[in-house]
Amino acid sequence: MNSETSRPDPGDGVTIGVEEEFLLVDPASGRPTPGFDALYGQLPQVPGVTFVGELHPTQIEAVGGVCRTLDDLRAQLTASRSALDGAALRCGLRIAATGVPERDAGPGTVVATGRRAAIAERYRALVDDYHACGCHVHVGVADRDTAAAVVNHLTPWLPTLVALGANSRRHAGRDTGYASWRIVQQSRFPGFGLPPYLRSAQHAADLVARLVGTGVLLDSRMTFWLARPSVHVPTVEIRAADTAATVDGTVVQAALVRGLVGAALDDLRRGDEAQAVEPDVGAAAVWSAARYGLDGPAVDVRTGARVPARDLLARLLDRVAPVLRTHGDLDVVRNLPDRPRPVTPRVPTA
Repeated sequence: MNSETSRPDPGDGVTIGVEEEFLLVDPASGRPTPGFDALYGQLPQVPGVTFVGELHPTQIEAVGGVCRTLDDLRAQLTASRSALDGAALRCGLRIAATGVPERDAGPGTVVATGRRAAIAERYRALVDDYHACGCHVHVGVADRDTAAAVVNHLTPWLPTLVALGANSRRHAGRDTGYASWRIVQQSRFPGFGLPPYLRSAQHAADLVARLVGTGVLLDSRMTFWLARPSVHVPTVEIRAADTAATVDGTVVQAALVRGLVGAALDDLRRGDEAQAVEPDVGAAAVWSAARYGLDGPAVDVRTGARVPARDLLARLLDRVAPVLRTHGDLDVVRNLPDRPRPVTPRVPTA
């Protein structure tokens, strides 16, 4: 939950690192089942990947290392998911790659030590049934001020990344009617949503410190913005997508995020300033993305107009195409699926 664990080296929008959160479920019922300790003991070493616990022992996170190509990223994701799958089977569990549990999880048992115990005490019932799983993409940039400036350029595109990455329609045994119920669950926490306009890295740190000072955030690691500069290293972290059903889904999300960061860096080199997003319109855009995904209306944050979500996706692809071409990634995203990816929990596969 809001980890700061990927550490891509400082760079120029090239290095990428991905964190994926997964559910541990009972094979027969599909219900989330505590099993982190047993599973962790069965995991083999995967080069470049660290496995860590989450707030509940029904979850596990795979923290990837630094990659420079999508082929390297795909190999790393495939290896980590395969390791998790094998370890889960040995423990009588399955791994579910989805944003929220499809079956009722019931009251959770928070890992009641250290920081996690403090989170449980601060947010009480909000975290009791919070088994949300996301895909976090880190992209290395030159310095933390650059990271803050890049976030401003990314902000208008975050709702489209939410829509594309939606993979949590079913929750607690029912169809929620939302493409991403994970986003709805996260919206209950203070400070959730599009990041504010950031004047510098220090400005970002001051905003977070103010929220910590009010008592609504536990510490500086706990911002709920969908994109943020890293607290510790010069990277940009984007946390818009649910955990994808497949490796391909994660790779596409990472490719688009790196493309957006590269486009933002090009803007900054030209001296082009990002346009601030009006907060209410931004909140409407995030809600619409969570509600409809790609197969419905969206909100254009620049105009406030209601438009087809796929029109915004087409604009995003136009924006990132030159950067994708430079990295040799254009073919990866050229044929995006016509329909949303499956949302039922499944064992992650390549």
